[in-house]
Amino acid sequence: MSERLVVPEELDGSRVDAGLAKLMGLSRSSAATLIAEGNVTSGGKPVGKSAKLASGTVLDVTVPERRDPLEVVEEVVEGLKILLDDDDFVVVDKPVGVAAHPSPGWVGPTVVGGLAGAGYRISTSGATERAGIVHRLDVGTSGVMVVAKTEPAYTALKRAFKERTVDKVYHAVVQGLPDPLQGTIDAPIGRHPGHDWRFAVIEDGRPSVTHYEVLEAFGKATLVEVHLETGRTHQIRVHFAALRHPCAGDLTYGADPRLAATLGLTRQWLHARQLGFDHPRTGERITVTSEYPEDLAYALDVLESGKA
Repeated sequence: MSERLVVPEELDGSRVDAGLAKLMGLSRSSAATLIAEGNVTSGGKPVGKSAKLASGTVLDVTVPERRDPLEVVEEVVEGLKILLDDDDFVVVDKPVGVAAHPSPGWVGPTVVGGLAGAGYRISTSGATERAGIVHRLDVGTSGVMVVAKTEPAYTALKRAFKERTVDKVYHAVVQGLPDPLQGTIDAPIGRHPGHDWRFAVIEDGRPSVTHYEVLEAFGKATLVEVHLETGRTHQIRVHFAALRHPCAGDLTYGADPRLAATLGLTRQWLHARQLGFDHPRTGERITVTSEYPEDLAYALDVLESGKA
């Protein structure tokens, strides 16, 4: 949409962003965004947000169509595999770089959009953009994830996750060698006081419990199996970082960038390996396993070869 505006006398001398906001009924930040994108011109030239308006000046404004951040985009998502297809649910192998569902600030592919693009029709209550989502994996974490197809399955699986009857098994490669070789990390997690986008072990955080056991030690790093009792955001990454054994490649939480480069890692070595849950209709125990993706398998090969 394009609009041509003439600056009235009462806005003479106003900053462009403030004046544009009043002329178009926008917030000042929205007006500033239009200006920063070069969508506001005068005499064919872009104007700066802090420039002063003069009455009678003609402003040409282009308002681009913006995608609703919660819109489900139906698309084929590369690497999104179906591990188990049931009448009540579908179990997927989520690749790295894919979010569970649309959200503000995320413009990449999603599991919900990928399933829609593959022809799956999810019929559950709640917000459309979260259709069938009963649990989530971080964008940077790969692995097994279950999505409900029907309302009864959605209700039953949500309850199962809430009551912690679901077995969530992760594999992680952490730096160094945890001591003891098998243990429990029971430490509350909350938002990092100094970084909004990070989490940390803090006194008034939410209760968080991680069980682990060493599968194989390689010297510089160790392959561990992790069973989550709770499911906090970044829980495994935060807990092992707190032990000074961050996930290999996890630069956000203090991993060694040199080791990450040696292993070819551009993300944390963390994979949702297995999911075990009761079938929402029959009660039969279902267990689904996901194989390591190429980048994690390569890093493990380097460690096993002793070249790290």
